[in-house]
Amino acid sequence: MFSNAKEDMSIAQDETFDPVQCVFKFKDIGELIKRANTTRYDLAAGVFTKNINTTNTLTQGLRTETMWINCYDVFDATIPFGGYKMSDMGREKDIYSLSNYLQVKTTVYFIEESCMGIDYGHPACKS
Repeated sequence: MFSNAKEDMSIAQDETFDPVQCVFKFKDIGELIKRANTTRYDLAAGVFTKNINTTNTLTQGLRTETMWINCYDVFDATIPFGGYKMSDMGREKDIYSLSNYLQVKTTVYFIEESCMGIDYGHPACKS
C-alpha cells in the first residue's frame, strides 16, 4: 500500500497486476472522478460507501468497465468483463464476448407469396 503516491508516479499509472494499492486524498467527488478518469487504464474500480447518491454519481462518472460497490474482485461467468482505454482487449464472458467472433448483417427482402391476398401497401400485394 502506497499512501504517499503521486498521480505521475509509475506505481499509480501502470497496470502492475500485483497486490498494489495507491491511496489518494480528494476534496470532493468531482475531483475524484476527474483524477480517476485521467489514467491510461480503467479496467475496474471499487467503492465502499453507504450513500446511494455517491454510488450513482461514481458509477455514472467513472469510465471503467467493472464497478464493485461495497465489495471487490467478485466475478461470475454471466458478468461481462473487459476494459476501456489501454485496458481494452475486448469483452470476456457473457453474450458480449461473442461480438469478437460475429459480424452483424441486416437483410431485408420481400416475398410476394407472403401477401396472401392482403394489401400491405407494397405494390406486389395489390389485388
